[in-house]
Amino acid sequence: MSRTARVPVVRILVASDLHYRLQHYDWLVGAADSVDVVALAGDLADVVSPVPHEVQTVVLTTYLRMLADRASVFVASGNHDLDGPGAHGEQTAGWLGGSDHDSLHLDGASVDVDDTRFTVCPWWDGPVTREEVGAQLRAAAVDRPARWVWLHHAPPAGTPLCNDGRRTFPDQQLADWIAELQPDLVFCGHIHQAPWIDGGTWHARLGKTWVFNAGKQIGKVPPHITIDTDAATAHWFGVFESETVSLA
Repeated sequence: MSRTARVPVVRILVASDLHYRLQHYDWLVGAADSVDVVALAGDLADVVSPVPHEVQTVVLTTYLRMLADRASVFVASGNHDLDGPGAHGEQTAGWLGGSDHDSLHLDGASVDVDDTRFTVCPWWDGPVTREEVGAQLRAAAVDRPARWVWLHHAPPAGTPLCNDGRRTFPDQQLADWIAELQPDLVFCGHIHQAPWIDGGTWHARLGKTWVFNAGKQIGKVPPHITIDTDAATAHWFGVFESETVSLA
């Protein structure tokens, strides 16, 4: 069931694949003061870090709460965020399973912020979780407001956002859900190289749905996208290059 937050949506800051790079989290905390919503589309943690995963999640939870003190925050899990099997035996990110902060919305949440509904999809590790995500999306489609935004870590099939330059990693299930339910915006990640490969990009269309993947790159500032709903624009900062597209 969707619930309503009070802050109007004008500027949405989108990032993914931060992989426990704390310098990037520090930047996000500062940037959050100038936006209305922060959307993080998975892989907050890093399974190859020398820092134990259980320590990472404590640190990251502190950062998420700091962000939520400044903006409405939506966080979807990615494959690096998984910390063990759920009740159904499939891997889940249990540490992203619930929040007691009014402005912090994690896996499974569907929240209306002014005229925009944000639906946060967990990483699905098998058929049970996949069916749960499908049911979550169909439930959130009921009485949808003017704008509907999804967070889903893996990018959909049928777009260059799932191409790393050597092979593609298409999520056909997400593409099918998009075709069925037609959200307005989908924020993804997972394929770090997608914006920079030959013929690559950070944005794509599936029907009327805009899909975004900011990518992952070195530098003090993470690659990120700023959506301005008033101006109907999406601006990508790719560390060494930038681009703006009209969503009108």
